[in-house]
Amino acid sequence: MIKKILMVTGAVVLIPAFIFGRDAWSYVRTAGQSVRNAVKSEVPPEFEIKRIKELVDNLIPDIRRCMHVIAEQQVDIENLRDDLDRRQAELAKQEELLLGMTDDLESGQSTFKYASHVYTAEEVRLDLASRFAKFKVAREAADRDRQILKARETALTANQKKLEGMLDSKQTLEVEIAQLEARVKSIQAAESVSELSFDDSQLAQAKQAIRDLNRQMDVRERMMDVEGRFTDLIPLEDLRKVPADLSQQVRSYLNAPAPANEKVAASDATR
Repeated sequence: MIKKILMVTGAVVLIPAFIFGRDAWSYVRTAGQSVRNAVKSEVPPEFEIKRIKELVDNLIPDIRRCMHVIAEQQVDIENLRDDLDRRQAELAKQEELLLGMTDDLESGQSTFKYASHVYTAEEVRLDLASRFAKFKVAREAADRDRQILKARETALTANQKKLEGMLDSKQTLEVEIAQLEARVKSIQAAESVSELSFDDSQLAQAKQAIRDLNRQMDVRERMMDVEGRFTDLIPLEDLRKVPADLSQQVRSYLNAPAPANEKVAASDATR
């Protein structure tokens, strides 16, 4: 099986080299790029947005690590600052004692009394030398720690700015993703409306049925206008077929005398 795979792989490599010569790798690389672009163009936008969201979510561990580092630095800085304040107070106290002992020795006295104890000038001088040496070491150590404190504060400021930049970038990306989602939905809505306007199936059939029904109603109304043009009128055509002496025939048949005004009219007619 491995032998077959090696043979196929060799054929894939050798055939382009044989056909294209030195330009084989360029053709293969261009073909690969074309395939990647074709595949990428077929990826649904919803899937691509989901992938981008995952990339943004992957920033959260880095943000949390940065926040953890900042928290540790803040605690260390606070502890170092408190320690320096305490040591500075002790150095101020030792400095005052050193100056007092120096003043005492410069007074020229042979003995000095401290805390109910009497010390010779030589003992005071030796103690002053020892205190002074320790004071210088403590002061130099405090100076170094102040430099360390300053460096840590600078690093803390840099990390805080870095965290702010990461948070701003994440928020900006989230806004852009939201805008992209809205744009995709807007395009999809426009596409659905466009597809609906060109739909010639049920929607088109319904529209055609409405047009046909309206035409039928128009024809029926027009027919009613034509057929009913002379309706509801006195049928004069039928009146021409009625005898002129219809009234006299009716009265003669019923032996009913004619009214006085009709008799006058009849006598006038006979004249």
